[in-house]
Amino acid sequence: MKFIDGGICAVKGVSAQGVKQDKYGLALIKAKGSAAGVFTCNRVIAAPLILTREHIEGGKLSAVIANSGNANAFTGPEGIKDARDMAKLAAIGLGLDERTVAVASTGVIGHRLDIDIVRSQVGEVTAGLTDSAKGSTAAARAIMTTDTFSKEVAVELPDGTRIGGIAKGSGMIAPNMGTMLAFLYTDAVMDPGELGNHLRRAVDKSFNMVVVDGDTSTNDMALITATGQMGHTDPDEFGHGLEAVCTALARMIAKDGEGATRLIEARVTGAASESDAVLAAKAVITSPLVKSAIFGRDPNWGRVMAAVGYSGAEMEQDRISLTFASNYASAVVVEKGRIVNTREDKLKEIMGLKEVIIIVDLGVGSGCATAWGCDLSYDYVRINAEYTT
Repeated sequence: MKFIDGGICAVKGVSAQGVKQDKYGLALIKAKGSAAGVFTCNRVIAAPLILTREHIEGGKLSAVIANSGNANAFTGPEGIKDARDMAKLAAIGLGLDERTVAVASTGVIGHRLDIDIVRSQVGEVTAGLTDSAKGSTAAARAIMTTDTFSKEVAVELPDGTRIGGIAKGSGMIAPNMGTMLAFLYTDAVMDPGELGNHLRRAVDKSFNMVVVDGDTSTNDMALITATGQMGHTDPDEFGHGLEAVCTALARMIAKDGEGATRLIEARVTGAASESDAVLAAKAVITSPLVKSAIFGRDPNWGRVMAAVGYSGAEMEQDRISLTFASNYASAVVVEKGRIVNTREDKLKEIMGLKEVIIIVDLGVGSGCATAWGCDLSYDYVRINAEYTT
């Protein structure tokens, strides 16, 4: 497997385009094939998710239309109508059955969608559809809200099969299914059931292991479509490839957390089970105290121990080990319950790097997990204090 350029348009049978006007964007992706999706577990569910879950029941999609700047969430029957109108606009422009069009939205919750803005943009986007790399990038940029950079990636498997994805996400990130928005494509032949199984496994290892601020969005959605233009592929190779794409996008989301200055990776090993490792890893990256310490380069490593302790994972104090690391340096702080390094200058140096790795060995089993997050800066509060004003 190798990473390649082109994003979703590296996949055969996919064309895309997007436009951004101030804070309002519109992306359109055309690709026919088997499809599957995962959606937010928040009980306040945005109108586009309600409609898309209905449309994907048949196991096929022909297109995705996604707007940014308005979440179309908590908008009642009018919101459902607006979501249906978006699907109709895409279907008419592309000559498709609107029941095979997925709809996604991201932005402010509780405000009625201005469908006239979508209507004014859809013609330009439809006319500009392209299967070049520019189409993928334009679509990825169109769905950005507080994101500071677009997120796209693609891989090619040994047999030539490709998998590509774009995503958006920066704030309100504590996914309980997938990320804010993720659109994934492959040119493999695969039925909806297989796709769904692969997607759920990949999401659990990637998007569901990202926490920026602990808030699960009303609009979380991850969709995958298989165009089938490259034939059948090895299921294991495909699973690894999809996980690699989703993990790369998940890391981008964590790195681009609102106001973030550092990417945090929490690796937990030696847990009693994989589920325990997940609990511990997510507790570390979710902790406001851990996140604040890393932002301030404060070597207060005891906050990591506290987070692991309340995570619910099985642990024994005299077996736990803790290391802070980066790609360039590492510092063992605790080894089997014993403090072995109190060099604050070394910890400060590591905490000041762009990527900080926190390694926790619980020493009670063989379970392991990795989670990603970011530091908590002053800018996070500023961005969210002024979000609608």
